[in-house]
Amino acid sequence: MVKFYSEDKDSALEAKDKAQRIAFAPVVFQASRVLRDSGILKAVDDNSDQGIRLDDIAAQVELPIYGVRVLVEAGLSIGLVLYRDEKYFLSKTGYFILHDDLTRTNMDFIHDVCYLGLFALDKSIATGKPEGLKVFGTWNTIYQALSKLPSDVQKSWFAFDHFYSDHAFSETLLQVFKTPPLKLLDIGGNTGKWAIACTRHNPAVEVTIMDLPGQLEMAKGKIKELGLEDRVHFLPANILDENELFPKGFDAIWMSQFLDCFSEKEIISILMRCQNALSENGRVFILEPFWDRQRFETASFCLQQTSLYFTSMANGNSQMYHSGTFLDCVRKAGFDVEEEINDLGLSHTLLKLKKSKLN
Repeated sequence: MVKFYSEDKDSALEAKDKAQRIAFAPVVFQASRVLRDSGILKAVDDNSDQGIRLDDIAAQVELPIYGVRVLVEAGLSIGLVLYRDEKYFLSKTGYFILHDDLTRTNMDFIHDVCYLGLFALDKSIATGKPEGLKVFGTWNTIYQALSKLPSDVQKSWFAFDHFYSDHAFSETLLQVFKTPPLKLLDIGGNTGKWAIACTRHNPAVEVTIMDLPGQLEMAKGKIKELGLEDRVHFLPANILDENELFPKGFDAIWMSQFLDCFSEKEIISILMRCQNALSENGRVFILEPFWDRQRFETASFCLQQTSLYFTSMANGNSQMYHSGTFLDCVRKAGFDVEEEINDLGLSHTLLKLKKSKLN
């Protein structure tokens, strides 16, 4: 159920204030980022008890006083710093911009991966293609580009991708291994984090990572380093190719934050091919953050805005889904939901699927 968006609770004055903040949002974002990365917020934080004067901030960060002044004055209305007795103090929001891992991960991802490309959002909406990806090169999707993107972009992309899913891994491992699978297919296994977690959790399981060749190359080094080559196998594949059949005989298929990378039609195609890969009593496990299943409105906000990354940068046609839209795809692909667990990690739902009796 959507809990947060049924009423307009703002007064006219509050609504107009929000509208101005939206109008200046790119300025707010960049000012906040520079305040963080230049060391200005740290200088204010280091002097949080007694406050710090403008000229002392400038001296500490070794920047011109003009530049520091315009930034901290912007920081006042943004809500990052406070001002009294001609001194600056860090606000609660400023503290989270400076110290909170979630906020840092989101901000780095938006700046390094999305910011320039979002300028072409209108074109992506019209064409259904990731027009913003052209700021990095000529690929059809960002997944083909991951191994070739600039190192800072790669770092921020993987940090964002892993931050959300990694927090749910310990809980989901217990669910997946209630009936321990001997053969597990990890579709979209990326850097191999889940495969490694599985082998550490259960000494008998063998994992096959199925992904694009570029992603597999990034995973192979870590698997070799850990000496897991005999238990973790690699299958290069283009999942978007509907003629690409999945190997058979798996007790479990795992997809973590993977199907949100595809359109509804593509999700149905992938799940239908999972049917043939499962053993008779096999199960599909899907870990996804659905924006309508969140405990807090802020989490829904983050997921809804992340959808526009998929639109402009990733592939042009996928999103962080509403659970109803996603579950409709599950049914159309011939699966029933055997179990559903919400509130895992930061924001995830685990779906355990079995083949529909109607098949």
